[in-house]
Amino acid sequence: MNPKKILVVDDDPHIREVIRFALEKAGMQVWEAENGQAGLQKIQAISPDLVVLDIIMPEMDGLEMCRELRKSSELPILFLSSRDDEIDRIIGLEIGGDDYVTKPFSPRELVARVNVILKRLGKQAQSSLQPDAAPEDFQVRKLRHGGVSLEIETHCAFWREEAIILTATEFNLLHTLLKYPGRVYTRDDLIEGGVFSDVVNDRTVDSHIRRLRGKYAEAGGANVVETVHGVGYKLGSCQ
Repeated sequence: MNPKKILVVDDDPHIREVIRFALEKAGMQVWEAENGQAGLQKIQAISPDLVVLDIIMPEMDGLEMCRELRKSSELPILFLSSRDDEIDRIIGLEIGGDDYVTKPFSPRELVARVNVILKRLGKQAQSSLQPDAAPEDFQVRKLRHGGVSLEIETHCAFWREEAIILTATEFNLLHTLLKYPGRVYTRDDLIEGGVFSDVVNDRTVDSHIRRLRGKYAEAGGANVVETVHGVGYKLGSCQ
């Protein structure tokens, strides 16, 4: 099994050294960049599995790097910030971050959070369970409603026959709605139901819903998530 490739983007060389030591001790390969611009270039060169991204940096900060990256990629991002501020956390998650850690942090906690994100992505299952090598009794469970379908084990999402690239949080959100198509979920139901890997609020839930709708709308999928005003959300007709 190939080790996971992690890119650490931070302008503080000491922080990068601490993170490198912790991740390499956990069996991962680590590359470094000192700002967002260098980070984007490094991504093109090495195709990492995850980015540990500082928010406050010169030249191009972490939020701007994330915005640029999300134009073309769903590469998972673990944000770092020296400010324990809810605004930072909300902004980071709303523009496409998968998790958030504040400085000073425990290297052990950071490694644990990286592992959680990688596990949720299901990358290992997707790479190892090729059709000609799958066990004879392996069957992919599917959930389907209208034009929307999910393959649970392979962590793949589709609109009709077109693959839709979702973050781990977006996949978990759609999976929850698909399990009970007629149910209306309040925001608290979604927050407390294990959809999100971090503590979030109503605004962040709404942001993930918008991004999920937008991805399906780009593929021609209308009414994937329906708003029930004053209550919450439910799966739409997906027609």
